Amino acid sequence: MKYLKLISLFLATVLIFYSWSKWSYSQPIVDNRGEIRGVWLTNIDSEILFSSQNTQNAIASLKELNFNSLYPTVWNWGYTLYPSQVAEKVIGSKIDPHEGLQNRDVLAEIITKAHQSNMRVIPWFEFGFMAPADSVLATSHPQWLTRRKDDSEIWMEGKTHERVWLNPLHPQVQEFITDLVVEIVTNYDIDGIQFDDHFGYPSEFGYDSYTTGLYRREHQGKLPPLDYLDPEWIEWRSHKITEYMETLFHKIKAIKQNVIVSVSPNPQEFSKEMFLLDWAKWERKGFIEELIVQIYRDNMEAFNRELVQKDLQLAKDHIPTAIGILTGLKGRPVNLDLIEAQINTTREQNFAGVSFFFYESLWNIASETPQERQEFWAKIFSDKEVY
Repeated sequence: MKYLKLISLFLATVLIFYSWSKWSYSQPIVDNRGEIRGVWLTNIDSEILFSSQNTQNAIASLKELNFNSLYPTVWNWGYTLYPSQVAEKVIGSKIDPHEGLQNRDVLAEIITKAHQSNMRVIPWFEFGFMAPADSVLATSHPQWLTRRKDDSEIWMEGKTHERVWLNPLHPQVQEFITDLVVEIVTNYDIDGIQFDDHFGYPSEFGYDSYTTGLYRREHQGKLPPLDYLDPEWIEWRSHKITEYMETLFHKIKAIKQNVIVSVSPNPQEFSKEMFLLDWAKWERKGFIEELIVQIYRDNMEAFNRELVQKDLQLAKDHIPTAIGILTGLKGRPVNLDLIEAQINTTREQNFAGVSFFFYESLWNIASETPQERQEFWAKIFSDKEVY
């Protein structure tokens, strides 16, 4: 009888602890601020970052139209877009060589101007673990790269851009990326920092010697499956990236507790299967404090289908969850009717807001005139929302 009581007490304690743990992870981040009205600021197909005047004018225009969140790229093409001691030590260049970025700190300029206008600045780690194949970063650290099962390294972005992928599982790669993130969080008055699917890597990769050796050590000497979409192989690699993200999250929070960790991935199924980035698990574990899912669809049926996906709906109940909407690309304009329909649907379903890719296509890369596009934004964001 005594043992039965002890067992019952033990089980009750376990149940209470489990219930508390589950409760603590499932509690939502209470956020009573306004609608997220964001835009990504890029150094591709855009000149806004390449002179102080362009940068100032762009932020002023966005403020006038009641945008409130800026996501400027800070890591692209194998370079930082801010003066980086970490980058200088590793690749010999402290900033992207574009002449418009020399002798200035565009990130500091953005932060100063945006904060004067009561706008958030959340730097975007756009390239993540990706790098140009001919970059100094890639050519000087070949041991950092991951490979396909046929030993190839090149991954084509579009038809012309040859890329390679740093191995997110490699300790030296993790140290480099962590140092860049820590440098930004430490040195700048940012509101958050953002990652996307490039913080994983294409699932066809992972057959480099480091990853293969690690897998074999954890699988009684067995080699990774030849099928790169094998569920266990997908899960094992994505779990390793999740472990790294956990470490990085806590490093960020140890420096500045109020810096939010934002992630802007594709929908969960694609993100995990194609890029090994299991953002739904990150969200459940509490490593995401703002989620902006990129739903770049050219018709409302496809757009609506993504909005009702389970992982997205679950995240919406826990953390500020917004929708990334494509406003156009060079050579691929998006008409205002579709943009308006997607914004309205997002609002109707009570998401936390929207962010647009990208600045130039808000009004410069479009079928309509810049004036027509700006009148649209003035109408759609007619009320002032400070986030």
